Amino acid sequence: MSTAPSSTRASSHSTNPTTTPSNPNSNSASRQSVPASSSSSTTSTSASSINRNRQYTHLHAQLAQLNAHLADMENLVGMTAVQAEYVRGLGGWWGGAFMAASKVLGEETANGAGAGAGAAPSEKEKK
Repeated sequence: MSTAPSSTRASSHSTNPTTTPSNPNSNSASRQSVPASSSSSTTSTSASSINRNRQYTHLHAQLAQLNAHLADMENLVGMTAVQAEYVRGLGGWWGGAFMAASKVLGEETANGAGAGAGAAPSEKEKK
């Protein structure tokens, strides 16, 4: 990422045919000057290139993180499917236990032995 600005900077100076710094003591009239608009466009192009590279790097990192999270989610969905089968089995066991308890309690109530503490006394018990 840090190599992009130096290579862009080096290429912008080496490909500029309008400046010839062969003699540093020559007067400025003999050298052609670079228009201000072309140097600012080169700067903005290199800045946008740097920004684009930074955004691509950030996007690549986010994509790698998303890929890792998707792999984790795939594992979790698989474990959840297995656990759902276990929960279904437990539901069957508990359903059977409740049906058995209902049958036992229903038989006790039918025989008259199921009158608990909150039940009203029968006619036989009052005498």
